[in-house]
Amino acid sequence: MPVYRPLLAAAGLSALLAACGAPDPETPAAQPPAQASASTPMAVITAQQIETAVPMAPDQMPTPPADGAQTRTAPDPGLVRLQILLDRSPYSPGIIDGLAGENTRQAVAAYRKANNLGGDTIDAALLERLAGEVQGPVMTTYVVTEADVAGPFSPPATSDLQAQAAGGANYVNAREALAERFHVSEALLEALNPGVDFSRAGQRLVVPAVADQTLTEVARIVVDKTEKSLRAFDGSGKLIAFYPATIGSTQRPAPSGALRVLGVAKNPDYTYDPDKLSYDRGDEKVVVPPGPNNPVGSVWIDLSRESYGIHGTPEPSKISKTASNGCIRLTNWDAQQLAAAVKPGVVVEFV
Repeated sequence: MPVYRPLLAAAGLSALLAACGAPDPETPAAQPPAQASASTPMAVITAQQIETAVPMAPDQMPTPPADGAQTRTAPDPGLVRLQILLDRSPYSPGIIDGLAGENTRQAVAAYRKANNLGGDTIDAALLERLAGEVQGPVMTTYVVTEADVAGPFSPPATSDLQAQAAGGANYVNAREALAERFHVSEALLEALNPGVDFSRAGQRLVVPAVADQTLTEVARIVVDKTEKSLRAFDGSGKLIAFYPATIGSTQRPAPSGALRVLGVAKNPDYTYDPDKLSYDRGDEKVVVPPGPNNPVGSVWIDLSRESYGIHGTPEPSKISKTASNGCIRLTNWDAQQLAAAVKPGVVVEFV
């Protein structure tokens, strides 16, 4: 019987993160998050619109850029409602942005298949069924606290690891932190709260009523490299979670076959060691401190192939839309949910 290492402390992960912190292949260098501009009008969307909305026809649905960049495209209230309901179910759409895309379509398809409905149709009947499974409004309010605006905050991350190591891997500002707390894009958060100063405590925000669901214990994980998804199953073989994922690239493909979970580290640091890596980010060893905008996000699930893991991301809007360096990248909130339900020895199958 194989012997697995115990759950890993964050401080012990530096040598394990080599493959996942390289610059994303086939994509431009990282850019600072899109910032709001006083001269750019925002499409406003209200909670009342969202609560009863049905997604528009497929050929009319707004879509995000293919690379997952921040966008000011007007969100569809019906898609916002659908994405919140999916987020509250075991079928994650990734980031909630009110825009159509493969992540939402595949979450719908996974839900329909699990419930013997078939296809990937998005209609009123689907929303009614989802709404019946999780009671309560899909929108709520939240008052910004002093802790929300106190930080600490860090400069926007770039491809310069030395600069990020010096400046930290925290959120850039309170707006970014609040958007991630409620699983939404910053653009949608602004559309829901036009004119709000997110850096000022006491502001009352309109936000999705997301719920951090707890999974039952995960017994098996299946990573679908073609679909760009991750599925988690319990001991009886029941699907208990579906997540969109960024999985490898042509240059640095994800593993094949079966691996196992070795352990979990919350808030890991990331170490670049030029003596151990095949890509170039300079000649000096660099340690980027823990933080949600760390190259591997807020959690690391270590796998039984050196330097490979399942982890979070500083850019949730880009999940499944860009390449990675072999690892499996989820939104921070999805990675945290999964990490809380896995133990050493869980099988991870790559198909």
